[in-house]
Amino acid sequence: MSIHRVRVPELAARLVLGPQEVRHLQVMRLRPGDRVQVFDGQGGEAPAEIAELEEGRAVLTLDLTAGPDAGAADLGRETPQPVTLAIALLKGDKLADVVRAATELGVARVQLLVTAHADAREIGAQKLVRLRRVAEEAARQSRRRVVPEVLGPLPLARLTWEGRLVVAHPGAEARLPDLLDWAAPLTVLSGPEGGFSETEIAGLLARGAVPVTLGPRILRAETAPLAMLGAVVATGV
Repeated sequence: MSIHRVRVPELAARLVLGPQEVRHLQVMRLRPGDRVQVFDGQGGEAPAEIAELEEGRAVLTLDLTAGPDAGAADLGRETPQPVTLAIALLKGDKLADVVRAATELGVARVQLLVTAHADAREIGAQKLVRLRRVAEEAARQSRRRVVPEVLGPLPLARLTWEGRLVVAHPGAEARLPDLLDWAAPLTVLSGPEGGFSETEIAGLLARGAVPVTLGPRILRAETAPLAMLGAVVATGV
């Protein structure tokens, strides 16, 4: 039986949880005395015990006997270098689906973008909050120790990156697995249904982006980023 995981703001000897976390414990039918695994979303994780559980409030006590390296073997769930997914805004629930799967595939952050052919030009504050909750839940379920950041949209021209940036582009010859050496952070860039404009591609290449192929078929905007991340994960294990 797998142990349940709980997101906490920080690791401390005594943890007081609010209504949202309490609902999660109640849904899991946990009781005082049950053990859980807590993680702070920044890489810290440790076992804990439920000391108190009542309506809207819970108290957990950290298992200090486990030591600071408890669960250190689980660090292998993260990629050798941070991976950022930069993706154009998509309509409907497509973004939530991409954020959920991208979290499972190990991204460190998701940067939303406004592009010339983007399906949407902006995103509401509540939708951004929902996307962050999707990332947190996906991190909990996939047993990651890091919850990816989901950053509000910015124009493509303002996108900056560390290390290498690869962009999915029809007609490119380079294959993503052949480019990965994990010597530096990686940013994976994927466009909207209509693709990037010629001006956008020219600007990206002028700034050092590397175009990569995703094969002979044209993939949908919500499929392409996951195909790229799948190749990254396969190379980074």
